Amino acid sequence: MKIRTAQPTRSLKDLMDLQGRASLVTGGGGHIGGVICDALAELGSAVAVLDLDEAACTRQAARIRDSFRQEALSLVTDLSDEAAVREVPEAVVKHFGRLDVLVNCAALVGGSQLEGWVVPFEEQRTDTWRRAIEVNLTAPFLLAQASATALKASGHGSIINIGSIYGLVGPDLRLYTGTSLGNPAAYAASKGGLIQASRWLATVLAPTVRVNTICCGGVARHQPEEFVSRYVDRTPLQRMATEEDFKGAVAYLASDLSAYVTGHNLVVDGGWTAW
Repeated sequence: MKIRTAQPTRSLKDLMDLQGRASLVTGGGGHIGGVICDALAELGSAVAVLDLDEAACTRQAARIRDSFRQEALSLVTDLSDEAAVREVPEAVVKHFGRLDVLVNCAALVGGSQLEGWVVPFEEQRTDTWRRAIEVNLTAPFLLAQASATALKASGHGSIINIGSIYGLVGPDLRLYTGTSLGNPAAYAASKGGLIQASRWLATVLAPTVRVNTICCGGVARHQPEEFVSRYVDRTPLQRMATEEDFKGAVAYLASDLSAYVTGHNLVVDGGWTAW
């Protein structure tokens, strides 16, 4: 067994410094993904922004350059296209010369317009289920696999998978009564699978790459008033999340602040799953 000798203590500022590193964020053009990109850039990392929405992707990459003076790469990619997904890490390394942090944030969250999604259980469709699994679970697996060599070479390799409280607990469908919102089985199953995939990858990619999950609680985003009221009533901190609530968790798991943390599920939910 290799015994490490004591190293000089670094400051917190030094531990969280990502200068000279490069990060890849899927779903980087979205609400949570954009804040994650900001957090990584603020700490000094170059950022590759991956999203299906070309305009959002380009806009976020420009924000990183203009607001944080960091290098940025825009990657418009369909995460259900396996061949395209497998090419992503190589494109990042070709552009930045390295890859240190992979954040799997993109997810199919659907909406009332997606057939077989926000409908009663009996009406949920297997084709929609497969789409959710493909984007929410298969794509993170493929990206981790394709990124492994570069992350190992980094010396600071970190994979952060963005999960959900519904990967931990079942839904209280009473929250959705009288609204157009819903809670599909495929979303919960894919997020639960992602948490377990993180644990699996944490042991398999150790000791050179750390793999952790952030489980997010519900984010306030103009939901119906009756839903928000019910949700807040069930939350110990008495509010829904904002995107900013996840910045600290990302900074911690992406940087050397968490150098001895792997296989962990960091729950950021205002206490929702505590009771």
